[in-house]
Amino acid sequence: MIQAKNIHKFYDQLEVLKGVDLHIKKGEIVSIVGASGAGKTTLLQILGTLDKPAIDSTTSLTINNENILKLSDKTLSKFRNLNLGFIFQFHQLLPEFTALENVCIPAYIAGKKPSETEAEAKKLLEYLGLSHRINHKPNELSGGEQQRVAVARALINKPDVIFADEPSGNLDTHSAENLHQLFFQLRDEFGQTFVIVTHNEELANMADRKIVMVDGQIIS
Repeated sequence: MIQAKNIHKFYDQLEVLKGVDLHIKKGEIVSIVGASGAGKTTLLQILGTLDKPAIDSTTSLTINNENILKLSDKTLSKFRNLNLGFIFQFHQLLPEFTALENVCIPAYIAGKKPSETEAEAKKLLEYLGLSHRINHKPNELSGGEQQRVAVARALINKPDVIFADEPSGNLDTHSAENLHQLFFQLRDEFGQTFVIVTHNEELANMADRKIVMVDGQIIS
């Protein structure tokens, strides 16, 4: 599913990632943990095609048999939209749109039909227990509800991989536990692969595999 080899990243003279190798299988839930500054989010952004690594002859990144580093920016944007979903600590919902409209946006960008998109978005929101909140705007939703809307938005294009960066970091304990269980429920239901950066030890330990980073490298 995801094969990364010799991933380096520099910010000016600072080497943030120091030759990371990583293989993630289809349907696997992987957590990435480590102290602040270990390179977790930088690695997630590169795996999620939101950032690019330093390139040399031994560097490669393959997702779903697609050589990511060879794609043009336009092709990469299309690939990202159709194949990858993202959930962040702060839900990043657009405040002027309803829950339903926020969920639909990635599908509209992909050029999907509005009627089909809205039907799928309603189905996802119902699945996530939000059928009674579809016409509410983000400021009318609780933190847990907002994050579930963000999950629905990440799922609308039926992506193969969901990347989550501290997805429960802004939630109370009860909402965080519900979100954690939801990830496993979604994997079992839809077969998605999850890559989760987290400081939450409970979530990290629930994963199929926990990857520990120290100083820009994977140590276990």
